[in-house]
Amino acid sequence: MTKRRADMVADTREKLIRAGRAAFAAKGYAAASMDDLTAEVGLTRGALYHNFGDKKGLLQAVIDQIDAEMLTRMRAAGARGQSPWEGFVDEGVAYIEMALEPEIQRIMLLDGPAVLGDPSRWPNQTACLRTTAETLQTLIDDGVVAPVDAEAAARLVNGAALNAALWVAAADDPPAVLGRAVDAFRRLTSGLLNRRGR
Repeated sequence: MTKRRADMVADTREKLIRAGRAAFAAKGYAAASMDDLTAEVGLTRGALYHNFGDKKGLLQAVIDQIDAEMLTRMRAAGARGQSPWEGFVDEGVAYIEMALEPEIQRIMLLDGPAVLGDPSRWPNQTACLRTTAETLQTLIDDGVVAPVDAEAAARLVNGAALNAALWVAAADDPPAVLGRAVDAFRRLTSGLLNRRGR
């Protein structure tokens, strides 16, 4: 009985997240109606409040889901790199490139910060920052990256990628801005490389 109830709760949450994601992507956060969204999946507004607290809580759940998908795609891009350094940079570039996708633009980079505040303070960013710092520390230990405070460098690299993505998303001509942003990101990160003996 308990497992069945847990499955029902998980199913309800998934339906609401799926409906919220579609509504936020199509209409934007402000224009998405909670009554329409819940009715579309045969649920009540009460189910939404019970599972997420409010519309903002649903947005956070949608962002968490999209963020996990983005992380998987970034890791895949990094795994294709010809070296650990190239893979590290390619992950950041992949993040910036995803800013061209309408769903990510609207939900993650435009509405998310407007509703939930500074993305660098979102809960999922803590894990991302830790992973970036660990990767940089490994690259420092291997002599690829010059000796530098790994956490400080991770904050700056992540901040550069985030701000580049925000710039692309808000631009009048995102594809034109993308090339400029990626080129600058690559040049900035290359400054971390250990140049001794070169």
